[in-house]
Amino acid sequence: MADEQFVEAFMNEVVSTFGRLDYAVNCVGILGDSGRSTETSTEVFDRITNINYRGCWLSSRAQLKQMLKQDPLPSHDPGREPQRGSIVNIASQLGIVSRPGAPAYCASKAAIIGMTRADAIDYSADGIRVNCVCPGVIETPMTTGNEEVRARLQPAVDIAPMKRMGKPEEVADAVLFLCSTFASFVQGHAMVVDGGYVIN
Repeated sequence: MADEQFVEAFMNEVVSTFGRLDYAVNCVGILGDSGRSTETSTEVFDRITNINYRGCWLSSRAQLKQMLKQDPLPSHDPGREPQRGSIVNIASQLGIVSRPGAPAYCASKAAIIGMTRADAIDYSADGIRVNCVCPGVIETPMTTGNEEVRARLQPAVDIAPMKRMGKPEEVADAVLFLCSTFASFVQGHAMVVDGGYVIN
């Protein structure tokens, strides 16, 4: 997703197939190895930020370009404003609060939140909504694939009042809400879905 030509070609294929783009979700991320900034190589930093932030920015930019070309669609809910599209970027709870040993990851996810807010301001007048979801520790192959990663994430699970990993479906529900007309007045929001981690 960090390859500009790939992103542009993918967007062209989507529009060629469906005619327009009404909703987009940008969900990509890697954790990287645990280590402080002085223990993180430039190569590792670049890999994490290229995938997590640059990939999201390239995708969002391509989506915004397409949405700007489209006529706004009227809402099926009476009284709601028409919109050209809705974008939801996936950030992280660690874009809001940090944890030890993850400077590049935390920075990349904070950058997504900042980008989301900036784009929300810039494209509101065009009828495009841009929000993000900040998941906590979610049960995925990335978080449960090996014991070392699971052990590294367990303290975050324990800090959250709900004391469990979230389910992918729980994140999807938040994304669906932000894409839907139920969120027609929600703009530039970073919705935390983390079992209470950031409040604890």
